[in-house]
Amino acid sequence: MNISGILGYLATFAIAAGAYAIASLGLNIQFGYTGLYNFGIAAFFATGAYVEGIITGGHSTEHLGGFGLPVVVGVLAAMVVSAILAYLIGIPTLRLKGEFLGISSLGIAETIRLILTNEKWLAGGVWGLGDIPRPLGNLVAPKLYNWVYLGLIIAVVGIIYFLVQKITSSPWGRVLKAIREDEGVAAAMGKNVYKYKMQSLILGSVIMAVGGAFYAHYIGYLSPESFRPLMGTFIIWAMLMAGGKGNNKGAILGAFVVWGVWTFTEFLVNYLPSALASRAGYINAIFIAILFQVLIRFRPQGILSED
Repeated sequence: MNISGILGYLATFAIAAGAYAIASLGLNIQFGYTGLYNFGIAAFFATGAYVEGIITGGHSTEHLGGFGLPVVVGVLAAMVVSAILAYLIGIPTLRLKGEFLGISSLGIAETIRLILTNEKWLAGGVWGLGDIPRPLGNLVAPKLYNWVYLGLIIAVVGIIYFLVQKITSSPWGRVLKAIREDEGVAAAMGKNVYKYKMQSLILGSVIMAVGGAFYAHYIGYLSPESFRPLMGTFIIWAMLMAGGKGNNKGAILGAFVVWGVWTFTEFLVNYLPSALASRAGYINAIFIAILFQVLIRFRPQGILSED
């Protein structure tokens, strides 16, 4: 592989890691600051991706959408739909405790994925959703496009990081930490715990949807299989825990570290015997497990400590 190919690969790696970093920031609000066990990240990540694809994609008689609207409109629509979805999910689940919330949210995410799989009229069903346009694609030479899109992703990650940092450093963020540490004490101080948890769930989910929207433009084609629990939920949890929960820089750093390990193992598979290459999915998981064994031994709080 020549230098140009290596640089191009690094650009695509950073784009995907950036999209996951956005979702990791959303999870950090929910779990890192509020203590919400959201195992349904895939629901909001997929919602952002599919709404973006439906709103901005080309015309199709096979499924809903094909409006061809600007990317900004798609992102705003993804944010609104994910906020509504988070609110509806939060009503029955936020009164549950710990692992019960996690199990419920995981089940809801799988239900949404199965709906996307079986309802062809909605988003193409098992055939997926394609023809997702490239933002600014008509203005940039194909050789330079990934670098331009990477610049856009970096800008979006930077803006979201700045906003999340401001919000979580405010009195509102301190209330979230109080709820995480002891809901009873927060309630005794006159705080409406349910309201704050709902706000945290909605805000984090909206941010996850933004990550999904930009992921859709990067990948160009969406399939329900892309949002199974492993890639749609648990890898994002791994990113946050590796980087350091309660630390927004850690949420971003963890996304790049975990995605780096994941993509390295995929690259490594090309040089393995065919018998091992056929088990590539297991090899990815093994390397992530090794990473966590090292972190648990030397940095149990994550690479970066809580703010």
